[in-house]
Order: sequence, then C-alpha cells, then structure tokens
Amino acid sequence: MRFAIKERVPGTLARRGRIETAHGVIETPAFVGAATKATVKTLTPAELRELGCPAVLGNTYHLYLQPGDALVREAGGVGAFMNWAGPTVTDSGGFQVFSLGAAFGEKVSKLANVEQTKSPQKARSEGDEANAHGKLVTVDEEGVTFRSHIDGSSHRFTPERSMQIQTNLGADIIFAFDECTSPAADKEYQPSPMCHHQAG
Repeated sequence: MRFAIKERVPGTLARRGRIETAHGVIETPAFVGAATKATVKTLTPAELRELGCPAVLGNTYHLYLQPGDALVREAGGVGAFMNWAGPTVTDSGGFQVFSLGAAFGEKVSKLANVEQTKSPQKARSEGDEANAHGKLVTVDEEGVTFRSHIDGSSHRFTPERSMQIQTNLGADIIFAFDECTSPAADKEYQPSPMCHHQAG
C-alpha cells in the first residue's frame, strides 16, 4: 500500500495523488462507487469498469448484518464476493451511529442547517434516551450498541470490533470507527469522549 502526492495547486489545499493497493491503483481525487451491500445499485461490476470507476466502497454495518463478515471472508473478501477485481474500501459503521441514532426519524442530515432542526444529540448523557425515542443506537465512551433495522437484534461495535469486521471483509482500505455527530448537537457534545477514545 502506497500513497504519493503527484501534484499540488499553489496557494490552495488542492492536490492530485495516487494510491497503490494490492488490487489496483486509485488516482485521486476519485469518484468511488457506493457498493453499500456489495453491489452498486443498477450497475454490474463490468459496467463499473467500463465507466472507469477506480474503486468501490462497502458498508461495514450493512455487510456485517447481511450476509455477515464471516461469509464474506470465506468468499475471499468483499471484492471477490461481488466479482470486483479492483480496489475496495470499507467504512467503519460510524455513519450509522448518526443515521440510526440522532437522525433516525428526524429531518436532519449530516449537512443540515442547525436552525432547521431542534433534535440535539443527547443519547450518551441521558442513558437510554435513544431507545426511549425509537432510535436504534446508544452511544457510550467505549463504543456503540445498535439495534438491527432488520430484526431488532442487538449488536455492539467498538473501535476494535469495527477493525475486526473490516479485516474479515478484506478491503484494501479500511476506516477507523468514528461517530458522525449531528449538526444539531451542542458545542460541548462535538469533541466527545467517544471521538477522543477512537482517535487515541
């Protein structure tokens, strides 16, 4: 695995780079296919290649629930599982902390104007408030407890568990487990203990 900056735009942060992985090269910036459940909706892997897609991104939370990271590992990793020969990336499951937690059932996105919503994120400080309001996530300083959106079963993600699942998924690039906080959360919540724990 190698990354090199090939060109910079003077006076800006813009740059062009090259990521070399075991399954191919990604020239950055890159438009990566969102293969949430090991498939890019409406497109086959062959069509992705024809379009010049350099890599695909799988979703750790969704692949963990279905078909399961152990099954994907047995198939040779997410690339082999979906018949994709190029580079693969998996996220950490961190976005689902937001989408199934603070944002669940609310009119708020990760880019929302704070004035548009009155749904501050308080699950950590008020125990099981998330469950009391029908949320599917409870956050604490060590990780996150999810209730499956499929069958309601309980699952626990910690930074270590996210890494284990992503290793099983066999992606070329994996992400550290994070919490995508709500833009409606107060200033004190943003630099949260969970964020500090995961960064360390």
